[in-house]
Amino acid sequence: MAIIAGGFLWWLWLRLATAAVMSNKEVKAALKSARDAIRNKEYKEALKYCKAVLKQEKNNYNAWVFIGLAAAELEQPDQAQGAYRKAAELEPGQLLAWQGLANLYEKTNHTDVGEDLVTVYQKLLELYESTDKQKWCEVCRKLVELYQREKKYIQVARTWHKLIKIRQEEGADKAELHQLWKKLVQLLEEGTHLQDNETRQLLLNAFEEAVNSSDPIPSEEHQKIYRELIQCLSKFPHESFRLKKACEDMMALYPAVGYPLEVLCLGFIQSGSFTEEALNCCRKLLDIDSRSGPALIGLGIQFLQEKEYAEAEKKLMEGLQQTSQCPEAWCYLGKVQVKMHKFQGAVHSCNQALKILGQFNESSSSQQQKNLAHRFKAVALIKIPGVDSAKEALSSLDQILDSNNDPKLIALKGEACLNKGLADEALKVSQELKQTHPDLAEAHFLEGLVYYRQKNYHQAETSFQRAIEKEPEIADFHFCLGLTYWFMSEETRKDKSKALTQFLKAAKLDNYLGSAFHYLGQYYRDIAGDKNRALGCYKKAFEKDKADGEAGAAVVDLSIELGDLQTALAILTEVTEQASAGRAKWAWLRRGLYYLRAGQHSQAVADLQAALRADPKDPNCWESLGEAYLSRGGYTTALKSFRKARELNPKSIYSIYKAAAIEQILGKYKDAIAEYQHILKKSKDYVPALKGLGECYLMMAKIALVDFLDGKALDYIEKSLGFLARAAKHRPEVSCLWKLLGDACSSASVISPSKVNVKVLGFLIGQNTDKCVLKKSDLLSLGGRCYGRGLKLMSSPNTWCDLGINYYNQAQHLTAMGSNENEIGELLEKSVQCLKKSVRLDSKNHLYWNVLGVVACCKGTSQGVGNYSLAQHAFIKSIQAEQINVVAWTNLGALYLTTGNIEQAHEAFKVAQSLEPSYLTCWIGQALIAETVGSYETMDLYRHTTELSMHTEGAKGYAHWVCSTLQDKTNRNTELYRYNILQMNAIPAAQIALTKYTERIQDDACAFTMLGYLNEYLQLKKQAADAYQRAVLLLKNSEDNDKYSIAMRNYGRSLCALGHYDDAIQAYLLTHLTEFDDIVGLAQAYFKKGHFQESQKAYEKALSIAENEQDKAYVLTAIAIMEYKENQVDAAKTLLFKCSILQEPNMESLQALCTLGLIKQDGTLATAALKELLKHVERKDNVYERCLLTSAVFALQGRNLAVQRQVSKVVHSNPDNPALWSLLSRLVPRYTPQNAKGGAVAGTVAHIHDLNHGKKALLNTAVNQLALGCHTAENEKNNALKNIQKAAHLSPDDPAAWAVLLAACHAENSIVCLHNTEPKRTNLEKMIVPTISAKIKDKDLLPSYAQALEEWSLFQAITGLNETGRTSEAEALCAKGLKSFPEQPTLYLLLRQVQCKPLLYSQKELPDAILEELRKAVMSNSTSVTAWHWLAQVYQSQGMMLAAEMCYRKSLQLASQQGNWSGKLSSLLRLAKLALEICMGNISNDHWPSLVQEATTEALKLAFCPLAVLLQALLQYNRKMGSRETRRMLERVVYQPGNPETVVSVARWYLLRHLYAKNDYELIDVLVANAKANGDVQALELDKKLSAAAS
Repeated sequence: MAIIAGGFLWWLWLRLATAAVMSNKEVKAALKSARDAIRNKEYKEALKYCKAVLKQEKNNYNAWVFIGLAAAELEQPDQAQGAYRKAAELEPGQLLAWQGLANLYEKTNHTDVGEDLVTVYQKLLELYESTDKQKWCEVCRKLVELYQREKKYIQVARTWHKLIKIRQEEGADKAELHQLWKKLVQLLEEGTHLQDNETRQLLLNAFEEAVNSSDPIPSEEHQKIYRELIQCLSKFPHESFRLKKACEDMMALYPAVGYPLEVLCLGFIQSGSFTEEALNCCRKLLDIDSRSGPALIGLGIQFLQEKEYAEAEKKLMEGLQQTSQCPEAWCYLGKVQVKMHKFQGAVHSCNQALKILGQFNESSSSQQQKNLAHRFKAVALIKIPGVDSAKEALSSLDQILDSNNDPKLIALKGEACLNKGLADEALKVSQELKQTHPDLAEAHFLEGLVYYRQKNYHQAETSFQRAIEKEPEIADFHFCLGLTYWFMSEETRKDKSKALTQFLKAAKLDNYLGSAFHYLGQYYRDIAGDKNRALGCYKKAFEKDKADGEAGAAVVDLSIELGDLQTALAILTEVTEQASAGRAKWAWLRRGLYYLRAGQHSQAVADLQAALRADPKDPNCWESLGEAYLSRGGYTTALKSFRKARELNPKSIYSIYKAAAIEQILGKYKDAIAEYQHILKKSKDYVPALKGLGECYLMMAKIALVDFLDGKALDYIEKSLGFLARAAKHRPEVSCLWKLLGDACSSASVISPSKVNVKVLGFLIGQNTDKCVLKKSDLLSLGGRCYGRGLKLMSSPNTWCDLGINYYNQAQHLTAMGSNENEIGELLEKSVQCLKKSVRLDSKNHLYWNVLGVVACCKGTSQGVGNYSLAQHAFIKSIQAEQINVVAWTNLGALYLTTGNIEQAHEAFKVAQSLEPSYLTCWIGQALIAETVGSYETMDLYRHTTELSMHTEGAKGYAHWVCSTLQDKTNRNTELYRYNILQMNAIPAAQIALTKYTERIQDDACAFTMLGYLNEYLQLKKQAADAYQRAVLLLKNSEDNDKYSIAMRNYGRSLCALGHYDDAIQAYLLTHLTEFDDIVGLAQAYFKKGHFQESQKAYEKALSIAENEQDKAYVLTAIAIMEYKENQVDAAKTLLFKCSILQEPNMESLQALCTLGLIKQDGTLATAALKELLKHVERKDNVYERCLLTSAVFALQGRNLAVQRQVSKVVHSNPDNPALWSLLSRLVPRYTPQNAKGGAVAGTVAHIHDLNHGKKALLNTAVNQLALGCHTAENEKNNALKNIQKAAHLSPDDPAAWAVLLAACHAENSIVCLHNTEPKRTNLEKMIVPTISAKIKDKDLLPSYAQALEEWSLFQAITGLNETGRTSEAEALCAKGLKSFPEQPTLYLLLRQVQCKPLLYSQKELPDAILEELRKAVMSNSTSVTAWHWLAQVYQSQGMMLAAEMCYRKSLQLASQQGNWSGKLSSLLRLAKLALEICMGNISNDHWPSLVQEATTEALKLAFCPLAVLLQALLQYNRKMGSRETRRMLERVVYQPGNPETVVSVARWYLLRHLYAKNDYELIDVLVANAKANGDVQALELDKKLSAAAS
């Protein structure tokens, strides 16, 4: 383009010069100006000058050329094209216009100018041909490129040939010509598929010229071109001769290059005729490249022709790995695989061939290959069972051209129809073929197949025989006939010789017909009984068809039967390694079972899992997998496997049994029992299930015994014996059943004899009765006989040992029962002999030696028993047999302790502890040693034994030390007491341990006494009385009268605590009444019963024998209380004063004196007694009582705040005392309700610390929260209603809890009304009030407290009904209350309130008489703050504002006098609200605004009150709505955290109005967002209204 542009400028200057000569001066000047303008890129100016020239000379060539140039630069292609064409028309022989057109067309790059550009280039070639050869060549190249883009290859070839010719004429060298020929080849190669014959010939000539012009020869360049030539020739089927010659020429030049041979080989393969020449070609190619794909394919074809199918398949597959795009090779491979019966592989090969052929152009050869591929594919698919395969086969056959004219293809279609299930259609096809082609063997074969499928074996036999007559060399015909004989009739089933003949012929004709060998193997195995020959046939069948799992399984099974395990394992390993996921189930299963038998459990699990992936619904596989898991200890997974097997096969008892057995191993005895029971429903005498049930119940009995649940253990033992006896009855020859029976009987040895009454089957004791009841001795004896029966069946050292233990247990039982010593001695001797027998049978078992040692320690009359030397020897032998033997070391320590060798005992126990620190008995041994030597660690050691586990010795020892510590009153403030008793929670722990102890050992009076003592400490009065009663019964016939008296004293005390005073009196009278405690107890019982005279006499007797002043003080205090009960206050006071002047004053006496002063409202007495009491403040006991009395004195003095401070101070000093926290929570709402939040916290702490105090503390917490105003809307989880519900649940008999619940429900309903929603808790008053009355009657409460509580609940219910609008019900309840409490003025006032409510709602003026009546009702309750509030509301409703004000002032005065903080606050707020409402009514009076300010200020002095702040803000709003102070005060209420939402909502409403009045939209948005966040619907609705009004 640059050359053309340069030439164009040259001609432009030449024309300008000519114009200067030929034209006038004006034209010359204009053209010059145009030239200058173009040079300066002022193209529009140039156009002007050119147009001026054209006005003078219309046909001025230069002017038209300048116009074209300027227009092109101005991107006006149409104008430029027109100008250039005009110039070309004026002077066609001039170059300038044609060059301009070429430049213009090249710039546009539009396809629609292609033809024009071709014309321009051709014109330029014509003009340059004679003038400039170089430019001619350049234009020629451009023209060729243009032809190539337009795919005009013939023009490309012709034009390029002209270029080569011109260059040859100009003398171009050989290298340049070579490059030109190569370029022509490149240009033509791109469109090979679009070229005609002439173009192809030109391409081939160009290739040959390029080959011949290459220099040097040979060279890589020359070789590359030759290769490309051959490649090009191979694309043209009709150039086979030239291709062959080119290949031969290249081989001659490059003998080491295999490419030409590969092309020749592929040509031979594609031709379909594989001759000797083709084979030689392949061999030569293999000599050059042993992995050449075409050569290997050729060899494969050769092997196929020679019927060496295995080698053919191998070579073809190797070749196709290198040359995968050869469809002919895939077809050959498909054919080979059909011959080898690898039908799936054949289908794949044919599909590959069809896929490749689909990419080629349609031709006769490709169509022929497609037909061949479809044919092989159809044959393979027909051999694959299944409807889908049959459908696909039919589809393939339909794609074969002219398939309906080929009878063999029609026969194949018939077979496909038969596989598809269309037997009638297949039969029709066979009949038609028989008519049209009677000699076609396939027609008869198809007919035979149809009859065979229909089990019409005789007709099938005839058809197959005719097919064989037509073509006797086809194996399938013989095989199918053999199958027909195999299944034909009863005779042929017995005599398989005909079938054998046909199978042998089929196997001979087709060595790859694995199914024939399969049936031969089956014949030799099942009929001929020749396992070796059968194995050979099965092996052959499996080798030919690896998918024949049945044959493979038979090979493995026969190999194992014949003892060739290695061959079997090798086959299984080979199959499993080659098997894909979910295949070869038979191999995985058999190898898994092999590994399971060999003990290789992990491999077995892996293989069985693989088998299940192949068939997840095989229950046998799941069972085998379960066995494998079980063998390696995977109980959970094994259980899942057996459950799955059971799910798949619900009838399998084995699966259920194994699942139950595993659950039994895992300790899930209840689940195992359920499974065993399920088995017995199916098979009631299934012995393994009966045995399993017996074992499960026996294990559950042992667990119950460990937990000291002896009653439950006996039930389990009885059930265990029942099932084991049933099993033994069915299988008496099984020794383990008798051993289990012995174990079950012997397990009752530790249970108290009084409890043992076990039913057993009569046949166990030789009776014909169904069941017999056995006592403990009989049961143990039965256990011994069962062990003996088991030993007769099979002698076992374990059973001998169990028998020895049984004899030992019998001896122990007889000893406890006090039986004949000779009998006991005989049993012990038998036990020793049995144990010696077990040791002789197995001397290395440490357990047998250990038991022998234990029995040898037992003292008896016979020789060898009570032999400590033998025991020591046995224990040492046990330790030698097992080094880590904690039991033997412990027993050895016990032996040394028994013989008095304390140091040796300590060392033995220490060794046992080091071996197993959690072993209980060695710790008990150390505790006994510590107790013997008087160590301070004794109690700690006993405590540790109870923490480890339960043991009778440890339990009794620990309980003894706990009781001893508790009886010592002097150690209460010691660190040791706090740690041992309080911190270690000793009393409950000892009580639990001793309860279990007495459950088992029921003849220990000492243990029952200690248990009663501990129960008393835990306030378990009934349990304490029962324990003391058991001690009394055990000591009743005892010779020790002192112990009996102590037991009776304890029993009497517990009865008195229970309120059974008559029984307590009788118990005390049975004592000698010589002890001070007995007499005091009797006196207390008389006092509780109300027999004051008898009580006084008893106290006077006790006073006469009292040994110290403390005892005397106690007695005098008791007499004083009795005097007070008889209204002898002065006498009581005198006695208490007498107690207080003792040298060691009694705290209880001082407390009683202070209490007396409080009761009698004698502040002086109470204060004096309290001062004396507080002098002994160093005593840490009675902290709660002192605190309570101090607080009561402060309350008596009217110092309410001091009450709360006093309790808080004591709580601070004793934060771990829950009673003090509970007291604080109880006093706060009464005396300092402003601190209700702290009271609620105190109640919560008390509840957390101690449940006993926590029950009451929950009630106190709820009361505090009510005083605080905490409700559900504020806190859903922690509020008054929630806590009182918990309290009522914990203490349903407490009437106070129900009363507070009533108040909490009323508070919640009031909150609901404030939010304008429906109340959730309605109609509760009628239910709760009667409940409270009933609870009060059931409880022994003070009469005054009971009446006050009942009255209050009645008032609350009436108020609730009245406020909810149920006035008739409220009035009825008032009337009912007045009948019960006629002198109660509050009820009269409430009645008037209920009656007046409709009148007030009517908003009518009340008559003066009614107002006077209401005033009288209030005056009758003049001390009630709320009464004056109500009267003020009445006056306010009547417009009597001053009267209302006076009522509020009266209530304020009254509340101040009473010290009623909440009353004062309520009165002030109500007074402020009254005044504010009057101010809001725009009444001009300075009194009311000042009253609002005064009342709210006083309220804020009492406590911070959000409502008071709101009232002040509203007063400011009323005064100056738009002031900044108004906004500030309202915002203080709205945005102050913690303010109640009801108060905030009102403030938000007024603040929103203020902001809209000020048009402060930014703050409005903030306020609206706050309202949305808090769910203030009213504020949002107001915002919508104000926003609409503003817009």
